[in-house]
Amino acid sequence: MFASPPAPPSSPRAWLMELAACAVAGVVLGVVGPFGSFFNDGVAIRIAYWTAVLLISGVVFGLALRWTLPRASHVRLPVWAWVPLFVPVVSIVPAILSRVIAVGLWPGIRHTVGPVEWYGQAVVIGLIYAGLYVFVRARIGTGLRARHVATARQLPRRLDRSVICLEMEDHYVRVHTDAGSELVLMSLSQAIAGLDGVEGLQTHRSWWVAKAAVSGLVEDGRNLRLTLRNGLEAPISRARVAELRAAGWL
Repeated sequence: MFASPPAPPSSPRAWLMELAACAVAGVVLGVVGPFGSFFNDGVAIRIAYWTAVLLISGVVFGLALRWTLPRASHVRLPVWAWVPLFVPVVSIVPAILSRVIAVGLWPGIRHTVGPVEWYGQAVVIGLIYAGLYVFVRARIGTGLRARHVATARQLPRRLDRSVICLEMEDHYVRVHTDAGSELVLMSLSQAIAGLDGVEGLQTHRSWWVAKAAVSGLVEDGRNLRLTLRNGLEAPISRARVAELRAAGWL
């Protein structure tokens, strides 16, 4: 049940793999010399330039996609509806930084390639990166969902009485217990359904809390959070306030 799932998107291993792929792609582009860069300089300088550009794009798009993709998935927004706006906006940063680097290496390029054309090249790179990222994450999610159906019908019985809360992380659920926390290959709704006999409520779209684990309430302006016996604080969404108040939790 708890055997080594694929690395979550924000884990160091996932970042390392993505940036390594960007570096390899930078070497390939340095050798090939796309967008006329083949004639700019020797192969070593081109490789250094393209590797830097791809790593910059990887960091910028990696951060932006990690923020956007889960939110788009949550509201069931299809890829075609947000990627065409997302890529041109995010591409602004790599376009500016790559042009600064290129002008520093080859001053004459300022006059041979205009800002609009340069930005267009950055958008092309961004579309490729975003497309590959969404495709790979979708494949991982499909594979995990298939495994969920086959192996994750409910939480292990040994956890039923020690669960403090459930926290959704992308395609996983982190089960917080008195003994620590572990990632489980199932959806939040499956995990909640598997907690037969454990009294609790969903406090947020990505959080479920056991009633026995609640130790207090934190009010931060209009934001409410439940403090739990293990020191965690579970957020309360505004949509859940009435339900929690009616249940006597607030």
